[in-house]
Amino acid sequence: MRRKYGAMPVGYCALRLLSLVICSLTLTGTVYASQPEELENLRKRIAAMQREMDKTSESKSEAADALRGSERAISDSNRKLAELAEQQRVADKKLNELQEQERRLTGSMAEQQALLGRLLYQQYLGEKQEYLKLLLNSHDPNQVFRDLQYYKYIARGRATWLAALHDDITALNTVSTAAREQRAELKSLRAEQSAQKKALEKEQHARQRVLGKISQQLRQQRREINRLQRDENRLAQLVDKLTKMLAQPKTNSLFRNDNLPDDRFDGNPFDQLKGKLTLPVRGEVANQFGAPRPDSTVLWKGLFLRTSSGQAVKAIAAGRVVFADWLRGFGNLLIIDHGKGYMSLYGNNETLYKQVGDVLHGGDIVAAVGNSGGNENSGLYFELRHESKPLDPMKWLAAK
Repeated sequence: MRRKYGAMPVGYCALRLLSLVICSLTLTGTVYASQPEELENLRKRIAAMQREMDKTSESKSEAADALRGSERAISDSNRKLAELAEQQRVADKKLNELQEQERRLTGSMAEQQALLGRLLYQQYLGEKQEYLKLLLNSHDPNQVFRDLQYYKYIARGRATWLAALHDDITALNTVSTAAREQRAELKSLRAEQSAQKKALEKEQHARQRVLGKISQQLRQQRREINRLQRDENRLAQLVDKLTKMLAQPKTNSLFRNDNLPDDRFDGNPFDQLKGKLTLPVRGEVANQFGAPRPDSTVLWKGLFLRTSSGQAVKAIAAGRVVFADWLRGFGNLLIIDHGKGYMSLYGNNETLYKQVGDVLHGGDIVAAVGNSGGNENSGLYFELRHESKPLDPMKWLAAK
């Protein structure tokens, strides 16, 4: 079966009023910054859990394991490049705003200086003479008083203009200093970006060299039923351990709300989204859920969405990242917890943009398509699970 599905539109999660009141004090960016120690502990526990799984794995000679280091490094480099690009975008925007302030302040100062120059020149030519004329020639004391008041207002206005000019000069100095600092920050960001690109190219070349050496072994192992079964068992074991870990009270303190309603679905939690979801990437569905894999008795537990490398992978709904690392058989794998035991899994990615603890809105870009983990074709492996049990994603998709 080969069917086409569109990519899920990018949306932004508008939490209910009560959730906003509770969470706005604790959420900064995409992580719970108020609990950094607990979050770091969770990350360590998940990393230790994976190391233990690798240690007790039945096979010690999987060819794909040779790709682990370079594929992790490629993912990390791409994520850092994406972060640097966003920082540079923000810095560029701020610099443009500062430069616009400089332009306005410079124009305002030029106008004030011209006006003050004319006033001072007029004062130099005739101010003392005008005062004498008022005192000697006028026979109406009231008129003298009114004229003197008029000159007093002019003097006050001049003082006001002088004060405004002083303020503008001070502001211009502040803005100019900030602009210089912003240019220096941009220069530093570009240098860091350049270094990161070189590191990425190095890791990409390393991966290609490894692939050249193990390509024949990879092709052979792809046809091994035992290897496929071990990969399936390893993923099932991981999801089961994560589900149990998330059920622990200590972990639940990090993930307070059992659901993260998504405004795209009228605030409904995940268990009410059946028939409303879209696939996480635009691509071709290359298999049926529950059907045997080619030349084996191992059944598909999810969907393989064949598409080109680099395509954006989007979260199907609101949730929290509970796993973001390399896993044998699935490469760079991201797992999102949607609450009430529901999880979505995204495998064989080139890049993971999110990390454990990140809070997501439906439609957020979480990864980029690749063929990591020794996969022959470029695409995304996608699963839905509830309490560790695989679900048919097709039954959760919105009708076209």
